[in-house]
Amino acid sequence: MIPRYFDIHAHVNDKRFDEDRENVFARMREHNVFAVDVGTDKKTSQAVVALAENSGDTVYASIGIHPIDDRNEKFDKDFFDALARSSTVVAVGECGLDYSRLDDVADIAAEKLRQKELFAAQIDFALEHDLPLMIHCRDSEKSLVDAHRDVLDMLHEKKKTAGTKLRGDVHFFSQTIEIAREYFDLDFTISFTGVITFAREYDDVIKLAPLDRLMAETDCPYVAPLPYRGKRNEPVYVEEVVKKIAELRGEDLEVVRAALVQNALQFFRIK
Repeated sequence: MIPRYFDIHAHVNDKRFDEDRENVFARMREHNVFAVDVGTDKKTSQAVVALAENSGDTVYASIGIHPIDDRNEKFDKDFFDALARSSTVVAVGECGLDYSRLDDVADIAAEKLRQKELFAAQIDFALEHDLPLMIHCRDSEKSLVDAHRDVLDMLHEKKKTAGTKLRGDVHFFSQTIEIAREYFDLDFTISFTGVITFAREYDDVIKLAPLDRLMAETDCPYVAPLPYRGKRNEPVYVEEVVKKIAELRGEDLEVVRAALVQNALQFFRIK
């Protein structure tokens, strides 16, 4: 079955869905929405795999360790190797670099090194398992591109030896078209959330990016799109993100909808 919409980055495992998760899944089936449920540490990675394995063929899993959710967590390769055996696992992450809270640490250089080593381990893991990366990246300030610059430098270096096997998506993209084009040159994609329905700073990127490099996500339960802003977000609301992408690009909704679904299926290699 081909989905009508594909939410490539969700957190349906979040506790905010504990009381009605089955209803959320029922709405997804009713609206023919697929989703990738994303882990941020060992516990949630294990949870998203279990959730995907028990949710039919509409939910998939991404496993990995977020750069700053728990600064003490290490990448346990044996643990993640075992999880990756599940046919529901389609990506590694969310992983990457996050410099938005460097004021919280005493040694900034050591913190950046820790994040880079954690990210590097997950890049190697993704290559070993032939999976794409689900990248989380936040710069220290909106006016800077320090985290993105470091991510790009790491990916460029790895690309020299990994070639086309290195692939991924930059989730919740929040940078310029120039930075986006650097990711496109690496054969990476970028994805957008419901923020684009009420914030205008991403309009130019969405208008200028090639359609085959774009995907839609909710990052639920966070950042619900209009007209649901302020409420708990969920995967079926990805339709509003797709509508806004089509509107901003001045393109037919059905063409954009079908293209974004195909982008996701191809990216995750879902048949």
